[in-house]
Amino acid sequence: MKTIALIALLLLVLFIASQIWANSQVKNIEEYPYTILKSFGDFEIREYAQANFIYVTMDTKTYNEGSGQGFNVLAGYIFGGNDRGQKIAMTSPVVMNMEEQMTMKFLVPAQYKIEDLPKPDNVNVQFQTEEERVMAAITFDGFANDEKIASERDKLFARLAEESIEHTGDWSFMGYDPPFKLTGRKNEVVVALRQAQ
Repeated sequence: MKTIALIALLLLVLFIASQIWANSQVKNIEEYPYTILKSFGDFEIREYAQANFIYVTMDTKTYNEGSGQGFNVLAGYIFGGNDRGQKIAMTSPVVMNMEEQMTMKFLVPAQYKIEDLPKPDNVNVQFQTEEERVMAAITFDGFANDEKIASERDKLFARLAEESIEHTGDWSFMGYDPPFKLTGRKNEVVVALRQAQ
């Protein structure tokens, strides 16, 4: 009985230590900048600043199929898979558009202009600048999957309709945490609005 209790205690200590380490790994990561224009309690209206992204487009429409595939391609680039062998800092969140095709995007750290970035080894890695835009955002926790993402999207769309806020239907999933972070996870669904609120 004492042995089982000691093993349980050891496992608990290891779990806590692993999550402290996981939190330290994401503590100082640069995030996509925005200003909250209005909060409705369960969702927010935000103005996102102009930002540069690296992205890859995949022939899949599901989070479960595309998340690992897209991450591997983009991580390959920022971890040195480019003509300079240059490493580029990881940022947050990972953005996924899931309409006709799935596009996964990483925010480019603000210190870089697109023209200054190294050339990708993988021809599927592309760059784009997104202008300032106003978005509605709903936040949820835990591990994301296609069902949760669709549920939160539908919830956000319903709330926008209740508040008579028009949107474009152009929505994205944002994931803020690496897979090894097991607790305190943050995910969002965002949608572009038709006009500033």
